[in-house]
Amino acid sequence: MIRSLLGPSVVSALRRMAVSCVLGIGLAVAAVESLTVKVHRKIPHDPGAFTQGLLWWHGKLYESTGRRGQSQLRRIDPATGAVESQVRISVLFFGEGLARAGNRLVMLTWQAEQAFVFGLPDLDRLGTLSYRGEGWGLCHDGRRFVMSDGSDRLSFRDSESFAVVGQVAVTFEGSPLADLNELECVDGQVYANVFQRDTIVRIDPATGRVTARVDAAGLRDAGEAQGADVLNGIAYAPELGRFFVTGKLWPAIFEVTFVDESAP
Repeated sequence: MIRSLLGPSVVSALRRMAVSCVLGIGLAVAAVESLTVKVHRKIPHDPGAFTQGLLWWHGKLYESTGRRGQSQLRRIDPATGAVESQVRISVLFFGEGLARAGNRLVMLTWQAEQAFVFGLPDLDRLGTLSYRGEGWGLCHDGRRFVMSDGSDRLSFRDSESFAVVGQVAVTFEGSPLADLNELECVDGQVYANVFQRDTIVRIDPATGRVTARVDAAGLRDAGEAQGADVLNGIAYAPELGRFFVTGKLWPAIFEVTFVDESAP
């Protein structure tokens, strides 16, 4: 009856308006949150450490470093920045990302297609895992590993076998986002450094959509920036509700929170 009163052209216009309203709401929900870093504390960091992975466990920071002949796995006292324990990696390997699964640490290598497994808390060598392609970043979400390879894709891997069990393409405002590097899994989301940018993104692993962008520029002063390389290293301490971030050859680790400056 309503259709006959309004006519087909009016009904069609109303339908288009309804679709536009729905899409508008969808776009508003899908907006990428813009965040900055609030620094709570600065911790000394070895400026010779080519940081590739960083994580927090039982009140300590664990770090993997890169470069052949210089790659290491380290346990760091977050109160002082002192290296409490370290394991040297063979000169044949270029160390990469680091993740914890239970009482195991898994450390990627760049192009050797091998990951080394260490025990906690003693950092004793437990074994080796294999994979195809390059290793960049790694985290564990409580069910599976999430791994980056420098592309716009994240792969999901079995906690025991390290076999690929899925993958997702990452997008920023609808476009592919490549150069995904070091990762940190936090509350069902994945935080990632973007290689060669002072940027950290928060990714919904179910869809691959970037839901937040963190501007980490300006963390270092002019003196700290001298001789330093790119931002790389994200750790989250759930009992503190804070992140720790650093970079390759950075002289400091920063204890921070990610904040929305536009919020009241």
